[in-house]
Amino acid sequence: MMLVATSVRASAIEGVGVFAVDFIPAGTPIWALDERFDKVFTEEEVASFPKNVQDYFTRYGYPHMEREGFVVLELDNGRFMNHSMTPNTDFTRPDVGYAIADIHPGDELICNYFEFDRTFQGFEAPAIAVEPAYAVQKPNGVGSGISASL
Repeated sequence: MMLVATSVRASAIEGVGVFAVDFIPAGTPIWALDERFDKVFTEEEVASFPKNVQDYFTRYGYPHMEREGFVVLELDNGRFMNHSMTPNTDFTRPDVGYAIADIHPGDELICNYFEFDRTFQGFEAPAIAVEPAYAVQKPNGVGSGISASL
């Protein structure tokens, strides 16, 4: 669940993205996994849905960082965050994401998908990428939480 005010609008990176409404100082928690708000599904549940819903999970769902075989689907703007190898956020922890740079109103919040999904398939992992503390396998082909096309 996003902990800061954001908006979704057209992104120069791709499609739409998540933009800060207010100033966010570096070190500020910007997101927290809250299962009252962020829905967690088993991979079996995902597989039981019609193909169009499975495709939605492929685009917007991502593997739970601590519970193998589970997929997280965010219900707020967080699912629209774009990928960058030079992010302004840190999502290496399974429970909270932080701003790692000052983010000004109108700036796009961007994250490195590899921090929370080492099996992300939309971009090729760089040879020098650092393994995050919480790496899990992608359950049965379910895609990264945030699409490569975003």
